[in-house]
Amino acid sequence: MAGLSSRSAVAIHALAMLAHRRGGSLTSAEIADSLESNPVLVRRILGRLRDAHLVWSTEGRGGGWSLARAPRDITLYDAYAAVEEGQVFSRHTHPPSGACEVGRSIGNVLDAEFRSAERALEEQLDRTTIAGLLQQILASDNEPRDH
Repeated sequence: MAGLSSRSAVAIHALAMLAHRRGGSLTSAEIADSLESNPVLVRRILGRLRDAHLVWSTEGRGGGWSLARAPRDITLYDAYAAVEEGQVFSRHTHPPSGACEVGRSIGNVLDAEFRSAERALEEQLDRTTIAGLLQQILASDNEPRDH
């Protein structure tokens, strides 16, 4: 199974940071610091978000990355779709035996199950906006912590 990469988490983190900045811009280095990650990786993810018209960048002194749409108009699914490639679930790496009763039919049955699960994932991610996520993040940051 291929599964999700960390690209979605990085993209959503960057979008939440930009939403928190409220109209200001951030450099890829500032975002990378929050992620404790490499600015090159962050720039690659931001480039995909730019291609999906979720962020834009300005060059030069004082430049950086900004949201291209209001945080309430960007869903987690938008971020996921911008950076993930292919399906979440994948079939067997090589076809199973056609001589086997299970092997003959499992591919079609799994395709239907996997597609249904992927639709559920997409629908769930589409329910949460970056604005809503940021609200949850800030609320959880203000909760008292047990030591």
